[in-house]
Amino acid sequence: METLKELVARVLDVEKEKINDTSSPENISSWDSFNGLMLAAELEKNFNVKFTTTEVVSVTCVKDIKTILKKHGVKGGIDN
Repeated sequence: METLKELVARVLDVEKEKINDTSSPENISSWDSFNGLMLAAELEKNFNVKFTTTEVVSVTCVKDIKTILKKHGVKGGIDN
């Protein structure tokens, strides 16, 4: 299982070290609507969860992803 940072970095094609809680479409140019959907799909597969449409569209940064994953009971791999 990939960590959240590894997964986000891979999907958005950026260095893992550049990913933090404030990473968002505002500061990562590759985080467009298409890659946002790809990210949601990869998160679901990697963390074995299923997001609602509302959850997907409510994400504005990595911190939001962590909050949603925790809501789905994910504990490991999201805080590193």
